[in-house]
Amino acid sequence: MAKARALPSWQRAVIVTAGTAVAAAVITCLYFAQDIFIPVALAAFLTFLLSPLVSALQRRGLGRVPSVIIVAVLTAVALAAFTWVVTRQVVDLAESLPKYSENIKGKVRSLREMFEGSAGGALRQMGGEIFGELGMKPAAEGAPSWLSQSLSALSSASRLLTTFGLTAVLLLFMLLNREDLRNRLIRLAGHGRLTLTTKAVDEAAHRISRFLIMQAVINCTYGVIVAAALALIGVDHWLLWGILAALLRYVPYVGVWIAILPPILLSLAQFPGWWQPSLVVGLYVVMELVTVNVVEPKLYGRSIGVSEVALLVAAAFWAWMWGPIGLVLSSPLTVVLVVLGKYVPHLEFLDVLLGDDPPLAPEVSFYQRLLARDQDEAVDLALAQAKAVGPERVYDELLVPALVHARRDHEHDELTEADERFVQLATREIVEELDEREAAGAAEGPKVSVLACPARDEEDRLGLEMLQQLLDPTRWDVEIAGLETLTSELLVQAAEKKPAVICIAALPPGGLAHTRYLCKRLRQRLPEVKIVVGRWGLRGNVEQNVEQLREVGADQIDTTLLETRDHLNAWLPVLAILDAKENGGDGKTGARSAPRGAAGEPKVAASATG
Repeated sequence: MAKARALPSWQRAVIVTAGTAVAAAVITCLYFAQDIFIPVALAAFLTFLLSPLVSALQRRGLGRVPSVIIVAVLTAVALAAFTWVVTRQVVDLAESLPKYSENIKGKVRSLREMFEGSAGGALRQMGGEIFGELGMKPAAEGAPSWLSQSLSALSSASRLLTTFGLTAVLLLFMLLNREDLRNRLIRLAGHGRLTLTTKAVDEAAHRISRFLIMQAVINCTYGVIVAAALALIGVDHWLLWGILAALLRYVPYVGVWIAILPPILLSLAQFPGWWQPSLVVGLYVVMELVTVNVVEPKLYGRSIGVSEVALLVAAAFWAWMWGPIGLVLSSPLTVVLVVLGKYVPHLEFLDVLLGDDPPLAPEVSFYQRLLARDQDEAVDLALAQAKAVGPERVYDELLVPALVHARRDHEHDELTEADERFVQLATREIVEELDEREAAGAAEGPKVSVLACPARDEEDRLGLEMLQQLLDPTRWDVEIAGLETLTSELLVQAAEKKPAVICIAALPPGGLAHTRYLCKRLRQRLPEVKIVVGRWGLRGNVEQNVEQLREVGADQIDTTLLETRDHLNAWLPVLAILDAKENGGDGKTGARSAPRGAAGEPKVAASATG
């Protein structure tokens, strides 16, 4: 396949300029037309939250319209009851504030005593000067303050009622016509990309619906526990603080710490001592630690798919755009952007910037650390991967790809010889560190001999050292030929040793021609020996490599170290029996030909097509 040509610089500049202009236009529309977009966004995400209830009623035999009406009525009643409870609690709090005056004065006196002395006096003097300056600001002249405040309140109330009314109407229509809206969206965005669009819509709906439901369950439970604990402590208006905690947890990261301030201040005013306020602080700290570290990871799982940094940035952005409602909607809106980035090629940067998937594949991250000569972090990555997937898979998933990348970059003059040497030395040290084999306690039996031959250079030899670690040292006798060994010397060595298996390591890229030559010479000199070629790390042209190497006598061609190990272990019983017979004195070296073409001989795995 021909390599895609890079775009000229002027085309890249045009694309960047056009993208910036489109992004600026979208942000401008979202900001200045928020009276339209906020109700639409609220209605859409409430639809995701309430759709499971509508579907549950439909499964019980109710039609779509009765189900939507029942859910809408229940939602309206719940909101009305919630508003009434909050209003009553706020009014009661306002009426009860004067009775806390004595405790407040006592707390102020105790704090004043703590700041007595020269340092405290200086701080008080500085504070007095600052507040004096603030108090000297002249009052603005013009209309009476109560009139302007009343007009501002009426304007805000009217805007809020309009938003809620439009949201309610849109919510009803979206619940009634959910499938119709979904199909229209697929038709609009999926012309020629039906499968892609369907997956994007389904995944977005699943992620957002699951996230909103889990968030509602967690926040409501959080609020109930906080209210009950505050009631046991004796804090007044505990129901209000529980509701506030549940609501503000919708604001990512900072909401709970805003919710903690009112009950702490009230406990300071309500109680003469410091014990109860300390219990309130401890309650919120414990609740947040348990919720964030235990409950949310278990219930959310990967349902949201957004990184923590992206959530913080998104919360700040949507709060600037749409205020408090933007804070509440920031997480679901960010999920939509991540899904778009996952399925729309031109928006892939959104998935990279906002998603919680690792930005680099493990093998790329490992090789990048080696390029930076950060061997410590490279070792940490290898050990972490070994702990996650097992030491045996680390060779194929991290170390071999790193050697392949180093060889390719060196051949393209993108990596100096010194850098390539560093990658090799660091890889060898990691290979030695990953070697967890223990010396066998029992007496060793006869071993099957393997002559391991690097086709070209140090990368091939490192691959053979990894294979040596994967094989049982009590069953296999692996001898690795030196890099300086000539082909003629290798033929003599193989004829003298008479190994059961000759394993040739030829990591890509390149090396196929020399490996074919080596196989051909070995097959001519030793027609009965088993020849295995390790093209470990090969991703393309696998079938072509297999065909060409089999033509010159290779019995098995593998693209991973684990495949080679498994194939050798599968042949081990037959090879061991033949070795035992030969060691018994029958003198028939031709007995080794039995494994070649034997029934059940493993073939190149389908996964090797990589």
